Amino acid sequence: MNVTKPVQAFAIYLLAALSAWATDAAAQSPTKDAHTAERANLSTIADRLAAAYPDFVKGRDGDALILKDGTRIKIDDGEGAKSHAAWLARPDLKDMFLYDYPVGAKADAPALNFDPGRARNEAFFKRMYGDCSKGSVKPDLVTVPWMPKWGGTPLKVTRVNGVARRLQAVVSDLEKLPARFKTYLVPSGGTYVCRAIAGTDQRSAHGYGIAIDIAVPRSSYWRWAKGGPNGPVRYRNEIPPEIVAVFEKHGFIWGGRWYHYDTMHFEYRPELLPGAKP
Repeated sequence: MNVTKPVQAFAIYLLAALSAWATDAAAQSPTKDAHTAERANLSTIADRLAAAYPDFVKGRDGDALILKDGTRIKIDDGEGAKSHAAWLARPDLKDMFLYDYPVGAKADAPALNFDPGRARNEAFFKRMYGDCSKGSVKPDLVTVPWMPKWGGTPLKVTRVNGVARRLQAVVSDLEKLPARFKTYLVPSGGTYVCRAIAGTDQRSAHGYGIAIDIAVPRSSYWRWAKGGPNGPVRYRNEIPPEIVAVFEKHGFIWGGRWYHYDTMHFEYRPELLPGAKP
């Protein structure tokens, strides 16, 4: 009896089954390379936060960011991919880097839900700037002359992380612009106010003393321009790129780069602008 062909067929079947099992196992279990990449990602996040906030961040220990006061904050909360609403409501440190902030880009309509910098991990920001609901932000607020060349009113921002010095540098550069820009800069729309982001429970950047609004009459806001209750957001902007470039140069991101845009809004977020070192 010739058994060669049945044996060969069984061998081919067995090899195919083993190959399929190995492929399926690899798909279900992270590889060594995947673990290495994840560790590198956590390390990059920790490094960027340490470079942006050297007075507060010490480094990383495993999956936790270590602050200089000994506080440990999880970089990754383990929830995995979040809906946009969940990403905004309860972001971990890694979520803050979900979108690359397009510094210097032309002000075009952003892609759906592209909101770089709109998510802030409250544990991290409260540890640095304080909790405005408990009155711990106000002691660090200092006065910065706002556009004195054009009769602007002084503003209050935090001195923590050098934010006040950075805003003063912004003013110095803005005052070098031609007089036609005055209408966008004076009066300002304000800085510190202890409140939540509209429609959320998340603390606004204004509540940390790190944000400023400008040109309210010339600004646009996504809630004002939404096409009906369930319609798409229609992008609008009048803020000149020259003004945006000055703020970004000194570590402030612009709300006009968000899908849920707020073109009057700037906030100090140097971790998203690696070139703007403290």
